[in-house]
Amino acid sequence: MQRLIPELICSDLCASLAFYRTLGLTVLYSRPEERFAYLVRDGVDLMLEERDPSDRLHPRAELVHPYGRGINLSIDVDDVDEVHAAVAQAGYELFRPMEERWYERAEDAVGVREFALQDPDGYLLRITQDIGTRPRREVPATGR
Repeated sequence: MQRLIPELICSDLCASLAFYRTLGLTVLYSRPEERFAYLVRDGVDLMLEERDPSDRLHPRAELVHPYGRGINLSIDVDDVDEVHAAVAQAGYELFRPMEERWYERAEDAVGVREFALQDPDGYLLRITQDIGTRPRREVPATGR
């Protein structure tokens, strides 16, 4: 079992399921009577639950759309171009276009090809594919 599994509250479970299926996630199991689904894809686990203010775990603050403010989920895939094409074919709008990015770490930099989009409830998703590592850039000393 995964050690961290996001559970996203959604306003319309059917719309969210259609969206996440476009990204290649499949339903591992669901509880339709609870409007709940557990989705998976190659090591990615995600739970969706339709908003129910009577639920004991429902946020106590007012839930205002878009629900995903302040969260950024990264989903690593084996073929980012395949997912990008499926998203384009389904007509979903991109938040950020496909790009290559290098993220500096202590000893090296890790590269990804990625694009970003929001799900129907506003959760920001970065769809990424690892493209390897390279030496860390040398930053010139400022002399201060």
